[in-house]
Amino acid sequence: KERVLIDAPEVAGAYLSATLATELREVMGALLLDAKNRLIHDEVVFRGGVTSAAVQPGPLLRIAVLDGAAPLVLYHNHPSGDPTPSPEDRATTARFVAAGEAVGVPVRDHVVVGRGSWFSFRREGLM
Repeated sequence: KERVLIDAPEVAGAYLSATLATELREVMGALLLDAKNRLIHDEVVFRGGVTSAAVQPGPLLRIAVLDGAAPLVLYHNHPSGDPTPSPEDRATTARFVAAGEAVGVPVRDHVVVGRGSWFSFRREGLM
């Protein structure tokens, strides 16, 4: 089976906008990619309330290492509709980037999906 190529923020944003469109609660996960940026699988790790999701890097990075992911694209949605990252989103991104570097799974991007739009940390120069 041909794997989806996730090689740019625009591709990740479009893919995630489609997959998270119906979520009413905050969801966090990662697109686990192989060395050629092809999707191994989309791993939802956290489901939260309307405004937040509990986030710790350990469970997600464990799955990434076991699945042989090279890089990953972190994501979550904002059920409120506005994809602008909060200070907590920025802190979470920094924690995941540091943890990923420590275990050899680079975090390539963090995409925040809102209603009809999305925000890429990489595209905006924040990674």
